[in-house]
Amino acid sequence: MAEVVLFHHSGGLTPGVRAFADLLRERGHTVHTPDLFEGRTFADVAEGVAFAEEVGEDVFARRAAEAVAGLPAELVYGGMSFGAARAAEQALARPGARGAFFLYGAVAPSWWGATWPDAVPVQAHVAEGDPWREPEAEDELVGFGGELFVYPCAGHLFAEVGHPDLDPACAEIVRERVRTFVDGLE
Repeated sequence: MAEVVLFHHSGGLTPGVRAFADLLRERGHTVHTPDLFEGRTFADVAEGVAFAEEVGEDVFARRAAEAVAGLPAELVYGGMSFGAARAAEQALARPGARGAFFLYGAVAPSWWGATWPDAVPVQAHVAEGDPWREPEAEDELVGFGGELFVYPCAGHLFAEVGHPDLDPACAEIVRERVRTFVDGLE
């Protein structure tokens, strides 16, 4: 089974994030869900983004690095929106990554002046009508061989159980694709 670290979105470590982690645990994977917001949660994406901006990227990058410091190098990195950047940072910084998946956004390694490691498969899952989409990052991900899945729905957290953005049909497809991806990295 794979060992996964899943970084939460700007809502914090919500029940929906925990539920997604549980989907992978049900398949026998070990999943770590570090709480980079130290217990704070936000129902509104914009409020969570404002909090993250106030605290600062450097603080969250440090917290993410600390969260994985004691874990094996051979991790699968998962990130949801805000957490996708944390997952990508760690996959780029720590040799041995087995794969990465990003929900609710794609990240561009060029943000860190890097290129994506050839041997690390990656996929991103985004909603067609997501107001937070970053097409340039999506193009870069596809350009280095990553898989991009665009779902016919709107809303940012479209696979988040309990969130108003939830689109049940799209969420089920995302869940199955991510489970299959992680299963293949065992």
